[in-house]
Amino acid sequence: FFSLFRYLGTGQSLASLHFAFLVGKSTASVIIRETCVAIWDALHAAVMAQPHKEQWKEIADVFQQTCQFPNCAGAIDGKHIRIKKPVRSGSQYYNYKKYFSFVLFAMCDANYSFRYIDVGSYGSRSDSAVFAHSDFGKLLHDKALDLPEHTALPGTTSPAMPFVFVGDEAFALGENLMRPYSSRGLSLARRVFNYRLTRVRRVVECAFGILANKWRFLHTPIHLKLETAISAVKAACVLHNFVRARDGYNFEDSLTHSLHSHRPSVVRGHRQGAAVREQFTAYFMSPHGALPWQLDAI
Repeated sequence: FFSLFRYLGTGQSLASLHFAFLVGKSTASVIIRETCVAIWDALHAAVMAQPHKEQWKEIADVFQQTCQFPNCAGAIDGKHIRIKKPVRSGSQYYNYKKYFSFVLFAMCDANYSFRYIDVGSYGSRSDSAVFAHSDFGKLLHDKALDLPEHTALPGTTSPAMPFVFVGDEAFALGENLMRPYSSRGLSLARRVFNYRLTRVRRVVECAFGILANKWRFLHTPIHLKLETAISAVKAACVLHNFVRARDGYNFEDSLTHSLHSHRPSVVRGHRQGAAVREQFTAYFMSPHGALPWQLDAI
């Protein structure tokens, strides 16, 4: 057990654990795998259960208070986890940064806790592909997340707006998924929208930063079997939530991390998503939705 937390907290090699705890390297690997699986099984339901309708509203309220983005149910992003080349994997795990990795896709709330993760997709896949094939992406597409009914934005009575998730340009625009406008030739209103959306997106970036700085094995390539590496990352994520609930949040923990973002790919949205984004854009320029400093910040 102590060898597991030494590994997760420092990223020491199996050889170092062998000398520190007088256990064989293969034994240390088995200890890490079995303990990580046990941690995931014990904590997942308690600290990363899928929110229900009232909890989605609570998450949105905190995003409104901290990021001034109403009807926001979460921020999403994907990060590369560096690994050694899996056996007989070809180039599936070889990413555009020229190293082997799998993807940690996450959705987090405004308290920097992960509400959903998908771990283990090929490093060669784009964020949009990982999202589309994840359970979360399928539930969102099928409108099975138990999101609250459409609600008017603060200070307005209409139109009723959907609850949305916020991602970067790698994700496809949708009724419940907002992404920034293309950066070329933007109007003032669209630049303001991108700024307001970035305030939410940075939350998931900070969550990854806290995760990597708490569990420092994520700062180095993971020299474990693929299945063990995936289990270790899943265990680190639920431990992250457990520690967040117990200890609170220290901003300095999030300033640096070694997890690499996906390269944005060109994906198209649909008309309904574009209409929702235009409504948010107009709201952020209205007296009810504008921030006093937003024009100075863009």
